[in-house]
Amino acid sequence: MTIPDASTLTSLEHISTAVHDCTACPLSPGRLKAVPGDGDPNSDLLFIGEGPGQKEDEIGRPFVGAAGKFLDEMLAAINKTRADVFVTNIVKCRPPSNRDPEPSEITTCTDLYLWKQIGLIAPKLIVTLGRHSMALFLPATMKISQVHGQPKRFRGRVVLPLYHPAAALYNNAMRETLIRDFRKIPNVLRKI
Repeated sequence: MTIPDASTLTSLEHISTAVHDCTACPLSPGRLKAVPGDGDPNSDLLFIGEGPGQKEDEIGRPFVGAAGKFLDEMLAAINKTRADVFVTNIVKCRPPSNRDPEPSEITTCTDLYLWKQIGLIAPKLIVTLGRHSMALFLPATMKISQVHGQPKRFRGRVVLPLYHPAAALYNNAMRETLIRDFRKIPNVLRKI
């Protein structure tokens, strides 16, 4: 089992290398490529999804499948590109058959990597994509259907919970909800 020495994770590059070598949880043996995240390390915006899907596992980058194309469309609607933001997931390896990440997998990956990524990037706004990433920042009593598009405070940071872009692929009504919520991002950033 390969678990990185936390004291060596002092940059996003170090984290990326550690993620690629990591065998700290049961997800690592089934991956093709680990997906540490990418984008602008100095961005005011950090997007956090749930976990890599099949395309992400093949390519090693987050949100490169159909949900990623929709994310790119929404970014363009607020005059942003992938190069302007940082995108990652709570777990860095694909769960088998795209199942939900297990609590132990989430804890391992967030404790080893995600909290350090957040600290290094120091975003003004964290946008959670889906209920699993939202659950890291908001009380378990909150439901995404009730708080999507509403900025919340968490440990001195502002978090904007949104539905996962994949929700729009299965439910066309979600598409408009996601676009409407996404368009709030520039205003939330201005207020911060």
